[in-house]
Amino acid sequence: MKAAVYYETGSPDVFRYEDVADPTVGDHDLLVAVEAVSIEGGDTLNRLGGELNASPHVVGYQCAGTVVKVGPAVTKFAVGDRVVTVGIDGSHAELRAAHESFAWKVPDGLATAEAACVPVAFGTADDCLFEFGHLAAGETVLIHAGASGVGIAGIQLAKRAGARVFATASSDARLERLRELGLDEGINYATSDFVAEARRLTDGRGVDVVVDSVGATTLQGSIAALGYRGRCVSVGDAGRAAALQLDISGMRPNNQTFSGYFMGAELLLNPRTFEMIAGHLASIEKGELKVVIDRSYPLAEAASAHAYIESRQAFGRVLLTP
Repeated sequence: MKAAVYYETGSPDVFRYEDVADPTVGDHDLLVAVEAVSIEGGDTLNRLGGELNASPHVVGYQCAGTVVKVGPAVTKFAVGDRVVTVGIDGSHAELRAAHESFAWKVPDGLATAEAACVPVAFGTADDCLFEFGHLAAGETVLIHAGASGVGIAGIQLAKRAGARVFATASSDARLERLRELGLDEGINYATSDFVAEARRLTDGRGVDVVVDSVGATTLQGSIAALGYRGRCVSVGDAGRAAALQLDISGMRPNNQTFSGYFMGAELLLNPRTFEMIAGHLASIEKGELKVVIDRSYPLAEAASAHAYIESRQAFGRVLLTP
């Protein structure tokens, strides 16, 4: 099969488009002919400096396509099913092997390309807001990187739950586009102090929940933006640098909570996550939620696609198509 691979981590130009061996299919695995790859933030971080599980390495968490082979112990899927899958790596390729526990059938009325964008973004946003952030109707939430996949999913889910929704983005134009998805108040972090703005918009109180996918110095600001009994959920390091030290001295007297979130652990250890994601696929099929796709690149142009994401110009998902 063809795949976008690399032999060492680094900038997008480490990618090579090469023939590699087809994936091995285990007893509980599906072999999927990939039709759409949603490039996740973790994919770019892994390419930049993650572990290489093989050489050459095929990166990528999430993709969708059609099942072409099933392992002998598979019970939930059959050849010909359209599925979206997640895994540690392997999405940037023509074929992907995935365990049946990390795959979802694509509803009949949902496009494969849209389905490819759902589990990581909508599953992560849902858990950060509700399972860990305990967001309730009438509360306020600040979602960083509002134009990202998790951001766009989170804005819609929070609004549907009856929250007042704030989000950050790098331009007023991007914030304006988010309003049609449910954004109440946008904060341009390039021109404003988001902590001061969050407090101004809440009459000095601070927000109830922050979903922080940026990390680094932004994470300290997220804690500072919390109100009494506020909850901050840290879900990533899109800022390309970890927050090595945080001052949490103000959290205890304000009865605030800090949580870390990693979707992979929930998928492995908590079966409720599977049904939650299946529900989002169904909601998107019905038009109750929306997937936003910025653009698609051929798989052979994975370097260009990753470079575009890292330019921070994307609004929504960027896809690869084998």
